[in-house]
Amino acid sequence: MLYWKENKYPLSNQNMLLRGCVLRNTEWCFGLVIFAGPDTKLMQNSGRTKFKRTSIDRLMNTLVLWIFGFLVCMGVILAIGNAIWEHEVGVCFQIYLPWDEGVHSAFFSGFLSFWSYIIILNTVVPISLYVSVEVIRLGHSYFINWDKKMYCAKRRTPAEARTTTLNEELGQVEYIFSDKTGTLTQNIMVFSKCSVNGHSYGDVQDVLGHKAELGEVRPVDFSFNPLADPRFQFWDPGLLEAVKLGDPHVHEFFRLLSLCHTVMSEEKSEGELYYKAQSPDEGALVTAARNFGFVFRSRTPKTITVHELGRAITYQLLAILDFNNIRKRMSVIVRSPEGKIRLYCKGADTILLERLHPVNQDLTNITTDHLNEYAGEGLRTLVLAYKDLEESYYEDWSERLHRAGSAAEAREDRLARLYDEVEHDMMLLGATAIEDKLQQGVPETIAILTLANIKIWVLTGDKQETAVNIGYSCKMLTDDMTEVFVVTGHTVLEVREELRKAREKMMDASRSVGNGFSYQEKVSSSKLTSVLEAIAGEYALVINGHSLAHALEADMEVEFLETACACKAVICCRVTPLQKAQVVELVKKYKKAVTLAIGDGANDVSMIKTAHIGVGISGQEGIQAVLASDYSFSQFKFLQRLLLVHGRWSYLRMCKFLCYFFYKNFAFTMVHFWFGFFCGFSAQLNLLFNKREFFICIAQGIYTSVLMFFIPYGNAQNTLAQPTVWLTIALTTVVCIVPVVAFRFLKLDLKPELSDTVRLVRKKQKTQHRCMRRVGRAGSRRSGYAFSHQEGFGELIMSGKNMRLSSLALSSFSTRPSAGWIETLRKKKGSEGSTAGSPGAAADKTLKV
Repeated sequence: MLYWKENKYPLSNQNMLLRGCVLRNTEWCFGLVIFAGPDTKLMQNSGRTKFKRTSIDRLMNTLVLWIFGFLVCMGVILAIGNAIWEHEVGVCFQIYLPWDEGVHSAFFSGFLSFWSYIIILNTVVPISLYVSVEVIRLGHSYFINWDKKMYCAKRRTPAEARTTTLNEELGQVEYIFSDKTGTLTQNIMVFSKCSVNGHSYGDVQDVLGHKAELGEVRPVDFSFNPLADPRFQFWDPGLLEAVKLGDPHVHEFFRLLSLCHTVMSEEKSEGELYYKAQSPDEGALVTAARNFGFVFRSRTPKTITVHELGRAITYQLLAILDFNNIRKRMSVIVRSPEGKIRLYCKGADTILLERLHPVNQDLTNITTDHLNEYAGEGLRTLVLAYKDLEESYYEDWSERLHRAGSAAEAREDRLARLYDEVEHDMMLLGATAIEDKLQQGVPETIAILTLANIKIWVLTGDKQETAVNIGYSCKMLTDDMTEVFVVTGHTVLEVREELRKAREKMMDASRSVGNGFSYQEKVSSSKLTSVLEAIAGEYALVINGHSLAHALEADMEVEFLETACACKAVICCRVTPLQKAQVVELVKKYKKAVTLAIGDGANDVSMIKTAHIGVGISGQEGIQAVLASDYSFSQFKFLQRLLLVHGRWSYLRMCKFLCYFFYKNFAFTMVHFWFGFFCGFSAQLNLLFNKREFFICIAQGIYTSVLMFFIPYGNAQNTLAQPTVWLTIALTTVVCIVPVVAFRFLKLDLKPELSDTVRLVRKKQKTQHRCMRRVGRAGSRRSGYAFSHQEGFGELIMSGKNMRLSSLALSSFSTRPSAGWIETLRKKKGSEGSTAGSPGAAADKTLKV
C-alpha cells in the first residue's frame, strides 16, 4: 500500500520497474527507489565473479613445489658431499687449492657450497613455465576466434574466446548444464497446427491419404491479404478455405486469437505492422490470425481495433483477466459493435478443459486426442474457449471486480475468486499447436557428446511438459529408455521417498541382469555411488523446482546427486537462477568433475559463473550471458567443435608441452648435479662473479653471435645454388617419410584399430531412410504459457499508463466497410454459386462477415 495525503493506493507488480527494464510508450513517470544496488532482483540472482583456474594450473603449482623441494634435496646431497670431500681429500691440496677467506672447516665449506648449488641448479625450477603456458593459451584462443566452422553467417557472429586460461580445460569436461529456451531451441515460435470444432488442420495429405512431407507441397498463398506477414508459412490450404467459406467456428477461432492477448502493435508505414509481444507464443498466435484475415491493428486502454476480412471493427475492451503461473490462462471480456458481451479465454489444457460446459463432452474428447497428437510431436499447445455474458450479470460482476481491485487486504485472492466465477461453463472452440523449433544440429550434437561420455543436464525455468517434450525432440529422452522418473513431491518426505523408489528400481534392474546388488543391502556411500553409476539400462530423471528446493537441502543433496548421476539424462524444470547455480555447485563439490554451463539469458548468469567453464549464446535475450561467459558463439551445435576439437587439441598440446618443458629443465640441470661428483663438489667459485668477467662474457657473446649470423647468411646463396644440397634434402625427406607412411597403411590393413574398423564399416553401409512415425505421449502435453514470467501485462494495458494516444485508435466502436479484397471475393463466390446451383446453395457458400 502507498499512503499519500491521507489516501491509500494499492500497489502490485504492475507498479514495479525492475532494473534492466526499458520504459516504452510513456513520456514520463514518478518513481520511488525502494531497492537499489545489490538489493535488485537481477543482482540477487547473480553470483560473485570468481577467478577460474584449470586443473593443469593446480597441477603445475603442485609440481613446482615438489620441484623446489627436489632442488633443496640436491643441494643438501651435494653440500654433504662437499663437506666429506674437503674433510677427506681436500686437506691434502690446500697448498695450491686453499679455502676461501673466512672458511675454517669442511662443515662450513659444505654450508657455503649448498647455497652455491642452489644458484647453479635453480634452472630445474620452471620459472618461465607460466609465461610460456600463457603464450600457448593465447595462441589457442586465436585458433578458436579464427575457426570458420564456428562462424554463424546468418547472425554474422564468430566464436569468441573471452578468456585465455581455460582452453585445455575444455578437453576434460564431464558434465554440461544447459538452459533450454534460446539455447537448445531458437526461441522463435511458429504457428504449426490447430484443432477447430473437432477438425485438425496442419497435416497435408497426398492423393492416397498419406501424410505428405513439407518439401513435397507448397505453402499456403496469402498474397490476397495485403496485411499478411510475408514471413509466415502454413501448409494446409484447408484452413484458409474454411475462412473463405465463412465457417463460423473458424472465424470465431481467429477472432479470439486477434482479441485475447496483450500484444502491442506499431505501424511505421501504411500496411507495415510490427508486433511486440510479452511472450513469443502470443506473437505467433496473433501473427497467425493476421495472415488468415483477422488483423490486430491497434489498441487503447478501452478498445481493440481488428480488421476482420477487410472490415475495420473496433471492440470495447471491458476487462482483462490476466495470466499468471497459478491460473495458467488468460481471458478478455469485450463488447462487439452489436452490443454483445463475450468472454474469450485461452490457456493450458489441464486447466481450461475443467471449466467447459458439459455439452462440450464429445468435442472435448476429440480435441483431447488432437492435443495428445500435437504433444507427441513436441508442440506447445493451448486450448481456446468463449462464453456469452448477460448485460445484467456483467454489470454486477464488474462492480464486484472494481471493489476487489481497490481492496487493501487480500486483493489477489478476491480477484482470483471473481476470475474463477466468470471463467466457467465456457464453450470449446479448439486448440493451437506452436512449434518452438530446435536449433539446427542440436540432436546430433547431444548424441556425439553423449558418446564422448559427457553427461548433459537441462536446467530450465519452463514447466515440466515443455521441458520433457523438448527432451524427446533433442533425443535426450527416447522411447527406448527403461524408465523416466518424475519427482514432483512438495515436502521433504515426499521427495526423499520418490528418490528412494527410483534408486530401488534401478538397483533391482541391476540385480536382475546379474550385477548382484539390491537396494536393501547395506553398502557404503562410495560403493553405492559406484553401483549406481554402473547400473544396467538407461534412465532419466525429471524434477520440478519445488521438489529440487528440498532435494538440495544438506541432508538430502547426496541422495539426489547419486540418483541423478545414475541417470543418462537429467531435466530440472521450473528452477530459479539461484537453483541452477546450486545444482552446478553440488556436482562440483562431490563429483570433482569439470563442469560446463551454457545459456543465453540473464537468468543463466549465475550458473555460468559457478561452473568451471561458462559458455554464452548470443541470441534473442540480450548479451548478459555472453558478458559473463568465458566463451561465446551463436548456436548450440558449435559446442561439439569447441569441446571435441579445440578442447581436446589444446589439452593434448599442453600436456606434451609440459612434459617437454620439464624434460628440458631436468636435462640441463642434472648435468651440473652429476658433474659435482667428479669435481670435488666444488660448486661455483667466486672467481667468475665480478664485473670484469661479466663484460668479457658479453663481448664474447656479441662477437660470436655476429659471426654465426653473417657467415651462414653470406654462404646461403652459394649453398642453395648447389643441386647436391637439394638432392640431400629430398633424399632425407623421402627416407624419413616413406617408412612411416608405409607402416601406417600396412597397419591399417593388417592390424587396424577400433576407429579404423568403425570408419570402414560406416563407408560400406548404405544410409537407411527410416519412415517417420508419430509418437503419442498422452501424459506430456504442454501449454504455450510455459515461460518463467509470473503474470501478464493486462492490468498495465487497461490502466493506459503504457501507451500514448495513437492516430489509428478509434474514438467509438463501429463498423467501417472498406472496398478491399473481401468485396471482390464475395462477388467471385456469388458468381460461382449462381452458375453451380440454386440461389440457396450459393448463399451458403458466400462469405459471412
